[in-house]
Amino acid sequence: MRIHYFAAARAAAGVAEEEVGEYPTLGLLLADASLRHPAPQTGLTLGEVLTRCTFLVDGRRADLDTPLAGASRVDVLPPFAGG
Repeated sequence: MRIHYFAAARAAAGVAEEEVGEYPTLGLLLADASLRHPAPQTGLTLGEVLTRCTFLVDGRRADLDTPLAGASRVDVLPPFAGG
């Protein structure tokens, strides 16, 4: 499965995307990602950013309880500003 980070999530993770193993739920995947990316050089930690994000699993909106069996992509979308 691949995680794609956008905007502030990308900055906090230090990568645009990464390949990860299998996880039973989105919440467990994100908890592990927070541990693997604990502290950026500046700004919020990934864990702090994730509390404000929207998530897509294979293109569909998801919450922390969403099962990941068979999923191939998770998008992490922080709030965006602008018009």
